[in-house]
Amino acid sequence: MATITGSEVLAQALRSQGVDTLFYLMGGPMLETEAACISLGIRAVDTRHEQAAALAAHAWTRVTRRPGVAMGCSGPGTTNLLTGVANAFTDCAPLVAIGGSSPRVYLGMEAFQEIDQVAVMRPVTKWAERIYDARRIPDVVATAFRQATSGRPGPVYLDLPGDVLGEKVEEASLVYPAAWRPAPRTLGDPGAVREAIALLARAERPVIIAGSGVWWSDGAAALQALVEATGIPFYTTPISRGLVPEDHALAFLNARSKAFAEADVVLAVGTRFNWVIQFGRPPRFAADLKVIHVDVNPGQLGHNRPVDVPIAGDARAVLEQLRAEAEGRIDPRRHAAWTGKLRTLDAEKSAEMDKAMSADQTPIHPLRLCKELRDFLRRDAILVVDGQEILNYGRQAIPTFVPGHRLNSGTFGCMGVGLPFGVGAKVARPDAQVVVLHGDGSYGLNAMEIDTAVRHRIPVVVVISNNGGWTADAPWTRPLPKPGRTLGHTRYDRVAQELGAHGEFVEKPHDIRPALERACASGKPAVVNVITDSKARAQTVRFSAYTT
Repeated sequence: MATITGSEVLAQALRSQGVDTLFYLMGGPMLETEAACISLGIRAVDTRHEQAAALAAHAWTRVTRRPGVAMGCSGPGTTNLLTGVANAFTDCAPLVAIGGSSPRVYLGMEAFQEIDQVAVMRPVTKWAERIYDARRIPDVVATAFRQATSGRPGPVYLDLPGDVLGEKVEEASLVYPAAWRPAPRTLGDPGAVREAIALLARAERPVIIAGSGVWWSDGAAALQALVEATGIPFYTTPISRGLVPEDHALAFLNARSKAFAEADVVLAVGTRFNWVIQFGRPPRFAADLKVIHVDVNPGQLGHNRPVDVPIAGDARAVLEQLRAEAEGRIDPRRHAAWTGKLRTLDAEKSAEMDKAMSADQTPIHPLRLCKELRDFLRRDAILVVDGQEILNYGRQAIPTFVPGHRLNSGTFGCMGVGLPFGVGAKVARPDAQVVVLHGDGSYGLNAMEIDTAVRHRIPVVVVISNNGGWTADAPWTRPLPKPGRTLGHTRYDRVAQELGAHGEFVEKPHDIRPALERACASGKPAVVNVITDSKARAQTVRFSAYTT
């Protein structure tokens, strides 16, 4: 009978789960698996660092709503995946991470690159397992995909010892389970749905807050239908922007703080009460706020703050239930005074921002850079934003109109995601305009991935707001300078050119748009290096117990 190796079984098991793309960095004992994947027609994008492989796979899964796959070799190769896996964990993204490991026969003997990789990964995954028998590979791989995608999504980890990958098994004895499918949608309790609509019907100043659970459940259309049926203004978490187009009549982005502070009822769907929305507590929200919380994970209901109406269920399914229940019970005109107040404030702040965004000063103000990029982007562009000051400016100034087309550092606040995210997003959506807006510090963390983009012909465009260091060089609370702030104005554009990418250097505001046009027209990966004002400090809500 014909035999195949564990490496070949693993490749076929991945293909059987519908995998057509993976991100990796080559190394033992995964080389034969990677070669087998390529021979099966799986697109394999090798990166310059395993962290970038995990981040690119994360972006790929966020754009496609399918599990992304990242692969690393044993020891440091797998531990280098860790930050990307942790980022996916806090972002609730169904990433499948695979690490080679020291042979099982040497476990505990201090073999080459031996470390308990499963123990390392368990705190940042939904599920982590080591495979000890090559015949179990198809079943365990299928279980990994099911674990990653069921309930609240999240990353999983598979550990493959070298001798398991080299083990020979009879090919005829193997059975490959069917490819993963989305789990059935769980409906919310009908009584709780009726109670929620009754509370919203009595509300004077209601607000809907939607998170990534709406995106993972493919619930964007259901969210928009509920918003329009009830006339309730909506907001999204930063990584969920575009669920409803941000030029919608009930989108008041510049009045977010006022809306949260004065709301009397909040319907939170598919989002956690974490630091992003200040745990749902005062002073961000009113002390007497009433809360309706919808989450697929029942354990999340009531976490960090009391919930008046908890609803466990799939975001899309519950939104559809709420929409049906609201029919004839909530008059969308009821909230005209509330939405009028938010609309007026939104327009006033928008006018103020437009003035700042039109400044012709040099060094260029980051808001002017945001304006030029905003006006350049297509409506359906995928925008990735990563950094400190530029992240906040971009959040304030650049809207998103399409679900799943806005990515950023996320709940984990992980700097360095920008370029790897851009690579993963462009691989997932090759016909989309994919632009990364980076700070110079965050770009440097994974800057060599521009080489990955060049080698694999992935024409992502990177725009760097280069203010010469970490954060703004603004007044600090201590008499000494900020330690380690200054980075200098590195010519990242020249580095990109040396690696085969297109490069642009911009110092004047009127040169930004032509540089963007040339970068996109080049058909290559591109870096547009824009010198911005080091003193410009973005205003944002204080999210933590420290400032930078």
